Amino acid sequence: MVERMVPDELWELFQRVVPPAPSRPQGGGRCRYGDREVLAAIVFVATTGCTWRQLPPVFGPSGPTAHRRFTEWSAARVRAKLHRLVLDEPGSRGELDWSRCAIGSVSMRAVKGGDLTGPDPVDRGKEGSKIRLIAERTGLPLSIGISGANPHDSQALEPLVRGIPPIRSRCGPRRRRPAELHGDKGYDYGHLRRWLRKRGIRHRIARKGIESSTRLGRHRWTIERTMSWLAGCRRLHHRYERKAEHFLAFTAITCSLICYRGLTK
Repeated sequence: MVERMVPDELWELFQRVVPPAPSRPQGGGRCRYGDREVLAAIVFVATTGCTWRQLPPVFGPSGPTAHRRFTEWSAARVRAKLHRLVLDEPGSRGELDWSRCAIGSVSMRAVKGGDLTGPDPVDRGKEGSKIRLIAERTGLPLSIGISGANPHDSQALEPLVRGIPPIRSRCGPRRRRPAELHGDKGYDYGHLRRWLRKRGIRHRIARKGIESSTRLGRHRWTIERTMSWLAGCRRLHHRYERKAEHFLAFTAITCSLICYRGLTK
């Protein structure tokens, strides 16, 4: 089960970013469970949507033990390091298509409230959060972020573009800017167009009252497919974490799995 949830190639990448186990100069204490077993338990929780207490004993660590390690790794930003490392692999082979990227968001209800939540205007004002992301032409997520459900989509464009990590390329320096960015009418603002042009990024944003959003469907369907891939991890159907960094960690783990699956095809 552990090898199926965390294949050897993914485990080799994870070993490069996981922090070392804390030492016990005084000795004693229980034997620490292996990082691979704990990572498999976290992936199982993310994909099945079960609670920590429902974690089957086949993985070894109990639910509270896996949750404590998950909290430690979230604080150490292991999820962002792993996501960047997984992207470096196809980037170094020239398999990331930077010619046309797309930006989008998906909202879900926050069951327990918490940080970065807000009234969802499309869900009768109930508390919710949004996952926002930028994906490259084939749908692999490059930059992710979360926010409350009420901030306007236009407020997320600049942070998401800045949040694209420097990714290895087949030749030359690392890259972090797409050649072109596609968005729907929620991003139709002059200051955003000027901001993108200033950074050498061409934009293709639907204009309010002039053109139909369906005209971008030929290119924006990739971001919609990426959102459906996110929905494949049942932990993201609703937000159960009160802490925003824990919810972001589950989102980043899911994006890393999406990129890894694209890497191994």
